[in-house]
This record gives sequence, C-alpha cells and structure tokens, in this order.
Amino acid sequence: MEEAIALGKYLTLNEFCTCTNTYQKYKDNIDPFPKNPETITAIQNLNKFIIDPIIDYFGQDKFWLTYGFCSPDLKRFLTKKDPETGIKNGRVDPSRDRHMSHEINRNGKYYCKRLGAACDFLITDVSSDRVVDWILFQKLPFDSLYFYGSERPIHISYGEQHRRDIWTFISTGQPTKKGIQHWLDLVSSN
Repeated sequence: MEEAIALGKYLTLNEFCTCTNTYQKYKDNIDPFPKNPETITAIQNLNKFIIDPIIDYFGQDKFWLTYGFCSPDLKRFLTKKDPETGIKNGRVDPSRDRHMSHEINRNGKYYCKRLGAACDFLITDVSSDRVVDWILFQKLPFDSLYFYGSERPIHISYGEQHRRDIWTFISTGQPTKKGIQHWLDLVSSN
C-alpha cells in the first residue's frame, strides 16, 4: 500500500500527506497522495537530508510535522474559507513553496518549477529560533528556510539547489531579511 512507503528513518508517506488540519477536517473529500513518482523521490530526499538529521538530534517524540505534501485536492481546500468560521483554511503558494513537489498540473507543467520538496514542522519544547540555529550550525543542505516566529513552525525545502536562503516575514506576510542578520552572516561564513 503506497501510504506505508517509508520516506526516511522516521516518517511514512501517509504521515507526510495527512498531517494538516485542513486534511483532517475534509479528509473524505481529499486524495492526499502524490501522483508523480518523482514527488515521492523528492520527499524521500527531504527526509534523508533534512528531516532525519533533525529528528536524530531532537527526538521523534518532539518532532511535529504540521504541513507536508500538498496534493491538488488539498490545495483546493486550503484556498477555500471554512463555512463555519469564514476564515480561509490555509495559505498555499504552489509556484514557490515546494509543498506540491514534482506534481504536474492539467497543462502538463510542474506546479512549482523549483522542484524538490518542502515541509513545515515544530520541535515541541524548543523555540524555533534555536532549531534554526542548530540547522545552520549543522550545515544542513536546505534550499529555503522560512522563519515565522519562535513559537511557530519552520518551513524548510530541499531540492537540487542548496542555496540556504533564509527569510522571515512581517505581520502583513511580506518576506524580509530584517532581524535575521546573525543567521545570514552564519550562512555566508559557511
């Protein structure tokens, strides 16, 4: 069964594809799994080079995957508003964030030309800025890392490029490099 595919030492494809609150809420209407075999390979690489080392250090019991793979069905529900609250289910930027990995749209093009894969995660009982410090000191080969705040999940991607590009966001959701100079200096010195 494809859901039991091991992605690395710790996570399965099922865990990676069904972890979001939006999926849990609408699971009867969402096929959460990838269709392109290249996507599974990309997610396995993300696990091997990024997630497994993080779990090796911080522990599986502290690792909380909040957003893994985004299928076209999940994307559709993320862009909708919750009928009870009127609040959008989530944010999605398939052309940039790599959560859709190597999936192909109806026009035969990749949703994200950057390729690779991404996830968002928390380490419970450890502030996210300390986790970013650890990722940088370990020189993990990520491509992009988005820091949303000390108590919020970290977004990290892995692909063919290892740019180690770091962004944080202002309250309006705009990306910035302000306030993270210490990390930028650490990346440039490595």
